[in-house]
Amino acid sequence: MIGGIWVARSDGYALQVAMDTAGPSNPLAKIAVAKPGAWMDNYARWPVTWLLPAIGVAGALLSAVLLRAGRAGLAFLASSASIIGIILTEGVATFPFLLPSSTQAGSSLTLWDASSSHMTLFIMLLATAFFLPIVLLYTAWVFRVLRGKVDGDGMGRNPNAY
Repeated sequence: MIGGIWVARSDGYALQVAMDTAGPSNPLAKIAVAKPGAWMDNYARWPVTWLLPAIGVAGALLSAVLLRAGRAGLAFLASSASIIGIILTEGVATFPFLLPSSTQAGSSLTLWDASSSHMTLFIMLLATAFFLPIVLLYTAWVFRVLRGKVDGDGMGRNPNAY
C-alpha cells in the first residue's frame, strides 16, 4: 500500500510520440519523458486494471485468514492470486516500458524495442521444432534411468553413494 502511494507520487515515464507497433523497431525514434504520476496513467486509461492491485491485496489478506482457519490448500491458491496480482500491477503500471532507465527516460527499453523481427521469430520456431523433441526424449530417458525409490539399503550397496 505504501509502495503504491510512493509510485503514484513519483516521476514515471511516458511516450510523447505514438509508436508504430506494426512497423519496424527503431529505439532511436521514441521520445520518452519523465512526468509526475505517469506510472498511474494506464490505470486511468483502463479502469478495469484497478482489479489487479485489489487482487494482490485481497489475496494476501485472504491467505492469512485461510491459514488461520487451517485451510492450507485454499491459502496457497489465495497467495498465488496475490502474487499474480502484484506482478501484473507492476506490469500494467510500467507498460510499455520493460526496463525503465534510472538516468534518462529516452534510454529505457520498451516492449517494441525488445521485439524480434518476423524472420527471427520464424528461425526460432524452426529451431524449437527441431530441438524440443530431442530435449523431451532426453528428459524422458533420464527419468526412466533414474526411476525408482531411493532407500538406505540401496545406498549401502552402492560404493559411489558417499
